[in-house]
Amino acid sequence: MIKKIDHVGVAVKSIEEAKAFYQDVLGMKVAEIEEVADQKVKVAFMPTGDSEVELLESTDPDGPIAKYIAVKGEAIQHIAFRVDNIEVALADLKEKGVRLIDEKPRKGAGGAKIAFIHPKASFGTLVEICERED
Repeated sequence: MIKKIDHVGVAVKSIEEAKAFYQDVLGMKVAEIEEVADQKVKVAFMPTGDSEVELLESTDPDGPIAKYIAVKGEAIQHIAFRVDNIEVALADLKEKGVRLIDEKPRKGAGGAKIAFIHPKASFGTLVEICERED
């Protein structure tokens, strides 16, 4: 079912401040910054090999990223795995009794279809599955 790690999402208070570390220290480059209004987040994409690091900044004090940072601080917020067909992957997960946050895919950053597995089903890690057109 899993093709590869698509991206790792890192919750940050400020994309501008965080990208200085990733660019100046690690030599990564921000390829694009996008706002996903319905998720109350701004995302900076930094490609690395076949995957990406996504910096996630909340656009609302009540947004999920702001809430995450309030509890856990700035940190890796999720890991995303690429699948060929998200509907088939979700059906397979449901059949296996996996607890899901999203029963149906929703629109994510970069035009991806995404869905989240509940962290209680994945040993405390928020796991995203995503489908992208290559």
